[in-house]
Amino acid sequence: MKTLIILGDGMADEPIDELGGKTPLQYADTPFMDALARLGTTGRLKTVADGFHPGSEVANMAVLGYDLPTVYEGRGVLEAASMGVDLKPDELAMRCNLVCIEGDLLKNHSAGHIRTEEADLLIRSLNRALGSDRIRFYTGVSYRHLLVVKGGDKRLVCIPPHDIPLHPFRPNMVRAEVPEAEETAALLNQLIMQSQEVLKDHPVNLRRIQEGHDAANSIWPWSPGVRPAMQTLKSMYGIQKSSVISAVDLIRGIGVYAGMKVIHVEGATGLYDTNYEGKADAALEALKTDDLVYLHVEASDEAGHEGDVRLKIQTIEDLDHRIVGPIFQALQTWKEPVAIAVLPDHPTPCSIRTHTNVPVPFLIYRPGDEPDPVMTFDEFSVENGKYGLLEKDEFIRQLIKSEK
Repeated sequence: MKTLIILGDGMADEPIDELGGKTPLQYADTPFMDALARLGTTGRLKTVADGFHPGSEVANMAVLGYDLPTVYEGRGVLEAASMGVDLKPDELAMRCNLVCIEGDLLKNHSAGHIRTEEADLLIRSLNRALGSDRIRFYTGVSYRHLLVVKGGDKRLVCIPPHDIPLHPFRPNMVRAEVPEAEETAALLNQLIMQSQEVLKDHPVNLRRIQEGHDAANSIWPWSPGVRPAMQTLKSMYGIQKSSVISAVDLIRGIGVYAGMKVIHVEGATGLYDTNYEGKADAALEALKTDDLVYLHVEASDEAGHEGDVRLKIQTIEDLDHRIVGPIFQALQTWKEPVAIAVLPDHPTPCSIRTHTNVPVPFLIYRPGDEPDPVMTFDEFSVENGKYGLLEKDEFIRQLIKSEK
C-alpha cells in the first residue's frame, strides 16, 4: 500500500479566548480532516526528543523516524543539501535569516516576509562586502538563507530569531558553549553587526521602507552543524521510492539526505498564498510512481509566528479544503489503496508566536482498517484515539506497517 503524509507545519495551537476557548484547529471548518479521523485511527506524537529545541528540522525528522541524538546537526546543513551546497568536512553551515532590527529590538524574524528576488540582491551585497575564503553566504527562499564558515566550531548557543520577536537583539547574540568556540562566536557576532552597516542604506531596503515594508537590515545566523550521517528511508524501512514536496529548503534538505526525490511546485511560497492546488496535483502525480510522498505546507507556522489567529484559521481551512479534500476524493477512484496521514510537526501557538514541544495530534486513514471512536481531528479529540502517545519511530512504522 502506498503512503501519503500531509504535514501542516505549526498547525497545532492552544485554546484561545477570542475563539471561545477553542484552538484554531478546533475552530476551523475542516470537514475532510474530520472525515478521515472518523474513518481512521488517531493519536498523539512526541516530535521533539528530550533535550532538543522544538524546531521544524527536529520535528520533521522525528515524523520520519530519525533518531535525533544520533543524526541531528542543525537546520543549516539540511538547507545546504537542498541548495546543492556540498559541505566539506571542515565547514560549518548555519541558517542565516534576514531579519528586521528596529532600534535595539529584533522586530521580526522574516524581514516582513521579504521576496526572494529582493533578498538575493542583499545576499549578493553581503558576499561582496563580507565574503572571503572563509565566509560565504548563499541565497535561499524569502528570509531563509545559508551561511558557511570554514573552520568554524559548532559548539555555540544560538537563539532562533522567531523565538525573540520584539526582544532586544544584543543579549541574544551568539555565545560559545566551550572556550574553543569563542573565536567562532566572536566572528559571527562581528558579521551580524557588519551586516547592519552593509544593509541599512541598501537600495532594496530604502525602497522597502518607502513602500511601507520592514527593512531586511541584519543577518541572524543560528542552528550550526556539520554534514550529518543520515540513513535513507530505503535503508531504514525498505521504502523503495519516495518524494518530498515543500516550498522550504529545510524540508527539501531532509528529503535529500533521506534519499527522497525533491519535487518543486511553481507558486509554492511557504506562506498563506502558496499554490495549494499545485501541491495537491503534484502529490497525486508522485503517488503514481512512488511508495511514499511527504507533502509539507508551511503556511500555518508562519501565521502562528505572526500571532495572526484569523490567518492561521484560514491556512488550516485551506489545507483541508484545497489539499486534503481534493486528494482524498481523487484517491477514491484509484484501484490501488493509499494510506493517508495528516499531522502538524509541532505547535506554533499564536499567543507566544513560537514553537513548543507539546505532542501533536495525528490521524492515519488506511482503507480496510477498523476506525477508532474519535470523530473530529484536533489537539484534544485524539487523546481518545487508538494509538495513545507515540514517540521515536513508532509513528512511521505504524503508518507503513513496518516491524522492528
